[in-house]
Amino acid sequence: MAALAVLGLLLAVLLVVVWRRTRRLAARLQALTRGSDERSLEAILEAHLSRVHEVVRELGEVEARTAVLERDLRRTFARVGLVRYNPFEDTGGNQSFALALLDAHGDGFLISSLHTRNQTRVYAKGVVGGRSDAAVSDEEAEALRQAMRPPVLAGSSAAS
Repeated sequence: MAALAVLGLLLAVLLVVVWRRTRRLAARLQALTRGSDERSLEAILEAHLSRVHEVVRELGEVEARTAVLERDLRRTFARVGLVRYNPFEDTGGNQSFALALLDAHGDGFLISSLHTRNQTRVYAKGVVGGRSDAAVSDEEAEALRQAMRPPVLAGSSAAS
C-alpha cells in the first residue's frame, strides 16, 4: 500500500510537471501563431502567399513586356558609325562625313555628305546584313565597320 501511495504521489508530481510544461509550450505556440500585430500566423502566411501570387503575376506581365521590347529593339538603329573627313584640299576642316545607321541585324542605311566651298551633296545607300546595295567609298566602308563592331557593354573595359 505504501508503494502504491508513493507511486500515486510520484504520478501526481509527474502530472504537475507535464501540465506546467504543456502550459509553457501552449503559451509559446500561442505567441508564435499570434504574430507581431496580434494576427495569427495563418493570417500572416495567407497574406504573404497572396503577395507571392501577385508578384508572380506581375513578373509574368513584366516578362511579356520585356519580350515585346526586345523584339522591337532589334529593329531600332542601335549600331552607329561616323567618319568625318576632308575629301578636297580647298575646304577647311573635316566637314564631309559618312554615317552608318544599322539595326541589330546590320540592316539600315549609309548617309554621305560631301562638302565643298560652294555646295554640299548628300547621298544615301541601303545596307542589308552589313553590306551596302551600292559601291562604297573608303570612308563609308569605315563607317560600316564601326557600326558592325560588337557593342561595348557597360562595365567592361576597352582593353578586353
